[in-house]
Formats: sequence, structure tokens, C-alpha cells
Amino acid sequence: MTPTTRADCVELDRTDPLAAFREEFVLPEGVVYLDGNSLGALPRATPGRVADMIEREWGRDLIASWNTAGWWDKPRTLGAKIAPLVGADPDEVVVGDGTSTNLFKALVAALRMSDRDIVLGESGNFPTDLYVTEGAARLTGAVQRRVDPDGPELAAALATGDVAVLLLSHVDYRSGTLRDLPAITRMAHEHGALVVWDLCHSVGAVPIELSRSGADFAVGCTYKYLNAGPGAPAFLYAARRHHAVADQPLSGWHGHANPFDFAPEYEPAPGVSRFLSGSQPLVADAALEASLDVWAKADMAQVRVKSLAMTDLFLRITTGEEPGRRPPLRAVGRRPMVGDGWAGLESVTPLDHAHRGSQVALLQPEEGAGYPIVRALIERGVIGDFRAPDVMRFGFTPLYLRYVDVYDAATALVDVVETGEWRQERFARRAQVT
Repeated sequence: MTPTTRADCVELDRTDPLAAFREEFVLPEGVVYLDGNSLGALPRATPGRVADMIEREWGRDLIASWNTAGWWDKPRTLGAKIAPLVGADPDEVVVGDGTSTNLFKALVAALRMSDRDIVLGESGNFPTDLYVTEGAARLTGAVQRRVDPDGPELAAALATGDVAVLLLSHVDYRSGTLRDLPAITRMAHEHGALVVWDLCHSVGAVPIELSRSGADFAVGCTYKYLNAGPGAPAFLYAARRHHAVADQPLSGWHGHANPFDFAPEYEPAPGVSRFLSGSQPLVADAALEASLDVWAKADMAQVRVKSLAMTDLFLRITTGEEPGRRPPLRAVGRRPMVGDGWAGLESVTPLDHAHRGSQVALLQPEEGAGYPIVRALIERGVIGDFRAPDVMRFGFTPLYLRYVDVYDAATALVDVVETGEWRQERFARRAQVT
């Protein structure tokens, strides 16, 4: 059973197999951090690892560190450390560039592998995915289509038989809906389409099996659940079976087969290294390495169990809903009224465990309430975030979040809404980043 009292939560924290991981992170006193789905907390080892890279590898050893410290191979060695978290082999993942750049590379490479010209995406996807798809379509002459991936439209769009590439987010950034990666990949392949998966809101949050699912390409960031820091480099997965033919558009020196031959013509490197372009952000790589050393000790099955228990607890306190009770109100076609759940809050995150990532997205029925409610919570030390037009998001990061934190955050949210504290004028003033 999901705990319902704070004493229950204290007991769960006492027996939690992941409890020791909390000490691996720097967490401000008096803060409950529910925004790790946007920026992860600082690993305690990161400042020392970054300082060592700067002071010893760069400051003392200078350019020799390209060899002695393994700088040149960082994209591959770090990729190999990410591979277990996405269910890939070590030689199928590289680290480098940002999510948008890697998404562009993967999309164009996939489109060039097909004799079709339709790239199918999801309406309402994160803007980067939509914008990058536009750019990839312009470059290749492809035509964009967008559908709701959580209804019958996806199957119908693939059944037309003219889709070259499908691009989907594994977990929806607004609602927290988890898509069935193996089943959708299989369906796309049955209709002759390749699939590019965006793992930004799932890597480090849910178990992923790219190779076993037959996935073609995937990209993801490392600054959310993987805790690598703001602006941390992203990663790209390419199935080994595509390595010999994949032709990505940003053919830079680091992706050359023999870069130190300084040949005037481009020859792609063998394997996934052909997806590299320019020099790596090695200071940021050091921060990523420190966080991945923490993840190497974590059991993703335990992470998933704790994530679901925490989101169940949060949903029960804030909305009165729990798995198996009833679908979210939006799914039956109406907005909630006060009294439907505690404080009138509605979940747009699925109650079904099989379709839930590691975040909870809530609505409050009054127009314009979401942003000031989040700001009022932040003033109380409970940090979530807001996504237009009306979604309040709360991310659950099992390595450093406790059950008592979830209980305290949920009860604070209910109190902010029921007391009307959020109606104070100062909470409605928009910051640049929401």
C-alpha cells in the first residue's frame, strides 16, 4: 500500500534500499526539490572531479591530457557508461554536443536511409523536437506530419505506408505519460519506418531497453535525472546495424575515420563515432563522469519501484486518486470541479503505472492558477515548475528524494491551494524561466 501518513513515510525511508544515495548529493537545507526532471541536483563528487580536471589535467599536464587523461576518447568512454542506463551495448552510444544537435543528426541520418519523405512527429512535443524536425525536413526535402501519439492516430498514420521516420518522446514532457517503446518501435518497423526516440525525460527515471526493443536511434540529455549539471553534453544512440550506412549531416573532424591524417576529404569513422562533430566540452564531461559514477552503483529496478511509490503517494494526497480507481478527469472529457479531488486538483499524468514516467503533472481548475501556485510553493521551499498553458510539474528523483519529502511537498501544495495563499499578487509576476 502507498503510505498515507508522515509516520508511514518515515518508516519507508528507514528501510529504503536507495536511502544511502541521498548522501551522494548536495541538497540545500529546508528545500524539497521536485524539479530534477528539469535540472538534477549536484552530486557531491562533482566539484572535486571538475577541479581535478581543471587544475591537474589542464593546468599541470596541459595538452598531454588528450592522451594521458583520455580526453580524445571521452565521447566513447562516457557513452559506454550511459549505455547500461538505456539498454544498449557500449559501442552504440556516444556523448557530445547538445540534444538539439544530436536530434538533428539522428533525424537526417534516418531520413537519408529511407526512400520515403514523411517524417512523423507528435503534436505537442517539446519545442526543440518540433523545431529541429522543421530544419531536418527543409534540409532533406521531407514533409512533416504530426499526430497525437497516445490515441489511434499514430497507428493510422503509420499504416499509410509512406512514413520514413517516426520521432517520439519516450516520456511526454508536460504530462509525464510513458510510451510503450518496444511496441511502438515494432509497429513502426512493421510499416517500414525507422524510429528516433527522445529519452530526455526517461533516462535515469525509468528502465530502458533500446537494443532489445530493436530501436534505431535515440538521443537524450544528461542534466535532468542524470545530474550532470546545466548545459551538460547530450548523448546519441545508434543501433549497431545502422553504423555502416548512417550518414549524418554535421561531418566534423572528430567524426573522421583518421582525424590525424588531416585529409582534405571526409571519411566517416567506423561505428557510432561517425556521429561526432567537433571538440568536446571536457570540463562539462568531467561533471558528467562524476554523476555517472554514482549511477553505476544504482539499480534501475529499485529506482523504478521507488518512483512509482512516490508518485502514487503524491497523487493520493493532492488529488485523492490512485491506480485502479478511475481515469483522470480530462480523459473522460471534462474539467475538474472543486471537490473532485483534494483541493480540486486534477492529474494529467496517467494513473496506470505502465504509462507513467517519474513526474506528476497537475491542473487546478481556475484559469491562470498554475503559475502562481508553483511560485507560492517555491516560497515555501518546495521547488517544482510550470509549463504553459496550465500545467504544474513535479519531478521525482528516487536517488535523493525521501518519502517524507514527498509527503511534505504534497501537503504543502494542498494547503497553498485550499487557503488561497497563491492568490497574492506577487506570485503572478512571471520570471523569465518558468
